[in-house]
Amino acid sequence: MAHFVGLDVSVKETSVCVVDDTGKVILEQKVPTEPADIITLLNSLGVSYGRIGIEAGSLSQWLVNGLAEAGLPVVCVETRHMKALVEAQKVNKSDRNDARGIAQMMRVGLFKPVHVKTLASQERRMLLTSRKLLQKKLLDVEADLRGTLRNFGLKVGMVSPREFEPRIRALVEGFPRLAAIVEPVLTVRQTLRQQFAVLHKMLLGLVRQDPVCRRLMTAPGVGPVVALAYRATVDQPQRFLHSKAVGAQAGLTPKRRQSGETDYDVGISKSGDVMLRTMLYEAAQSLLTHSRKWSWLKAWGLRVAQRRGMRRAAVAVARRLAVILHRMWIDAADFRWTRANKKAVLAA
Repeated sequence: MAHFVGLDVSVKETSVCVVDDTGKVILEQKVPTEPADIITLLNSLGVSYGRIGIEAGSLSQWLVNGLAEAGLPVVCVETRHMKALVEAQKVNKSDRNDARGIAQMMRVGLFKPVHVKTLASQERRMLLTSRKLLQKKLLDVEADLRGTLRNFGLKVGMVSPREFEPRIRALVEGFPRLAAIVEPVLTVRQTLRQQFAVLHKMLLGLVRQDPVCRRLMTAPGVGPVVALAYRATVDQPQRFLHSKAVGAQAGLTPKRRQSGETDYDVGISKSGDVMLRTMLYEAAQSLLTHSRKWSWLKAWGLRVAQRRGMRRAAVAVARRLAVILHRMWIDAADFRWTRANKKAVLAA
């Protein structure tokens, strides 16, 4: 008889619920949120498991990898599906009831699995997010300095990053109190710039050594950051049966509203990974506006822009670029610039 397990995870403790194939609760217990403790509890029952469910979250990748290494059939479940089914039980919200709902979901098979990224992909993702964090804080510091100095009639104007600090010091030269306030902020800005440069250099070195990223960069508009973001998000290209599914995964496909005689599209879904969608959109804008080398993809995007406008054209190009990059990855082929080979690139 197969048994099914639901794990409701929190930072300190995890609620465990085990049910048999008839839905009868066999065990309900809380254990520390550590893979070893969960494995010890499940192995102590001496039964076979059909599925072990865990909701996607900040700790799910770590726990899933630990349970999978122990040979347990663990499944990471999509959060919105999990929430909808648990709420349908019409019971009080508690860790115990959530774990019981997850176990029943595993038993009846009403769930949508989520891909758990590899450790290497998680490291790439952390590099990208850390770099983005420092970049955002650096821009916030500069924008705050510009705004606060403007209250005193001191206008920074358009300056390069290297000229920003001397420009600020020149403006506050005749204001001793302002100079004393600005100095620590400039020190923080300088530190942010230095550490951002460290992470950016690390990113470039990683891309330079990765053959997949170098191949993706042969496509117009795709630079090191976009290539690494695509590499980290897709992780394993074989998990997509068709290349067109990558565009939907990035939230770049239209949503549909249909009810009776009403049937229309309402813009892109904006579901999935926000970073990948943003990067692909920026790559599409670069391709349409800055790329000097002509390609069939740019020509197609400009024709769309003539009919629908530049913003919608950028979305369309981003969606098509997601498909092309996946096909290039699967086929281990560089981007084909000529229109004659377009069908070969897009074949899924």
